[in-house]
Amino acid sequence: MILGVPVTTHPPVFAAVDIGASSGRVIAGRVGPNSLAIEEVHRFPNRPVRVRGTLHWDILGLYGEALEGLRTLARASVAPTSIGIDTWAVDYGLLDARGDLIANPVHYRDGRTDGVMDRVLADVPARDIYGVTGLQFLTFNTLYQLAAEHRGRLEGAAQLLLIPDLLAYWLTGCAGAERTNASTTQLYDVRTGTWSMQLAAQAGVPARLLPPLRDPGSVIGPLTADAAEGTGLDPATPVVAVGSHDTASAVVGVPARGRDFAYISCGTWSLVGVELDKPVLTEESRAANFTNEVGVDGTIRYLRNVMGLWILQECL
Repeated sequence: MILGVPVTTHPPVFAAVDIGASSGRVIAGRVGPNSLAIEEVHRFPNRPVRVRGTLHWDILGLYGEALEGLRTLARASVAPTSIGIDTWAVDYGLLDARGDLIANPVHYRDGRTDGVMDRVLADVPARDIYGVTGLQFLTFNTLYQLAAEHRGRLEGAAQLLLIPDLLAYWLTGCAGAERTNASTTQLYDVRTGTWSMQLAAQAGVPARLLPPLRDPGSVIGPLTADAAEGTGLDPATPVVAVGSHDTASAVVGVPARGRDFAYISCGTWSLVGVELDKPVLTEESRAANFTNEVGVDGTIRYLRNVMGLWILQECL
């Protein structure tokens, strides 16, 4: 039990906001030298909303649920040492010059990207894209979502924030892109650890949209006055960049003692892979549609996406 236990008598508590494609939760974790105790303090569904033919994420609702989970900690007199956020990958929100959200983020399962990948690959060869990004070719990758984006909306946008970075921005006012999730956009150069401005230009993605990159473990910033009031937490509470792609956080938690292990991370999707020191960018890897995503501590999560629990959830 974590809630109701005085912080001063036990190791520190950390708050995790973990949102998957079908549900989310806020978890309190008490971490000691030789112990870990976790307690789910709030759970909520993640239900997309279809409006005028487009499938959107209810991003404001998700943010409100995250605040409610953090409020639960405050009401129990638990002061977290820091807050971390992870979510699913590829989807994003566009901000205007004032930092306001232009429109609700679109769900990666929306049909707006149908046929778009083929159009992009007609201009930029798949071999060239894979040689830079090492990412598998999925029709809903961020690159193709941006290619499908309404031109007027892109022209009015000042910055793109992936979903966990958007939630962290609302908590702190500090914008950026955490690397594990940035590597899923098909705009990240996995060889250099930077945005591929050349690829962005070839695909018609304005360079100004791509925010500064940050590493997992870096401090994003303290809570804004707004967020502190909304949660009841101390405004000095820091939000820290974790492996903000939920799979990256899952993989770093694999209890493997050596380096020779494989993992299956099962959720809405199932991810089957290994951790490597360097990306595999060969033609054979591209043809097999393996992906090279960045992990915590600079590793490469070399994996394949396979069907997870989504199909079962759709049947219930």
